[in-house]
Amino acid sequence: MHYDKKTFEQLYKSNYRQMYRLAYSLMEEAEDARDAVSQVFTQLWHRQPQLDANALTGYLLVAVRNQCLNALRTRRVQTELEAELQTEQDAQLGEERQELLDELARVIDENLTEQDRRILALHYDEDMTYSQTAQALGISPSAVNKHITHSLAKLRSILKPTKL
Repeated sequence: MHYDKKTFEQLYKSNYRQMYRLAYSLMEEAEDARDAVSQVFTQLWHRQPQLDANALTGYLLVAVRNQCLNALRTRRVQTELEAELQTEQDAQLGEERQELLDELARVIDENLTEQDRRILALHYDEDMTYSQTAQALGISPSAVNKHITHSLAKLRSILKPTKL
C-alpha cells in the first residue's frame, strides 16, 4: 500500500470511529482512547508497513488493542509505584513523628514537675477541661491555667533552639 496524504486521510476517516470505540472500551477514558488511536496513526505514518489493503483494518484494530494494553500496563505499574512510594513516605513521616513525640516526652519528663506533668496529661491526653482537671486534682481551675501556661512557656523556650 502506498501512503500519500490523501490515502492516509481516507484511511483515518474510514477507521477512526471503529478504532476509537475499541480503545474507549479498553481504556474507559475518552482522552486516553483518543491518545491511543492517535499514537497508532502516528506509528503507521512513520513506519508505513507494506500491507494488503484488505488486512489494514485488522492491522489497525490489533495495533490499537496493543497500544491500549501497553498504556494500561504502564498506568498500572505507575499506580503501584506511586502507592509504594506513598507507603514509604507515610512510614517515614510516622517514624519522624514518633521521634518528635519521644523527644517531647523526654523534655517534659526532664523539665517539668510531677504536678505540671499530671495537669498536662489530664488536659491534653485525657481531653479534660480546666474545670474537670481541677476537680480531679483538687485544685482551682485558675491553678490549672497557671500550670498549663507556665509549662507550655517553659517547653517552648526549651524546644525553640532545637526547632522541634
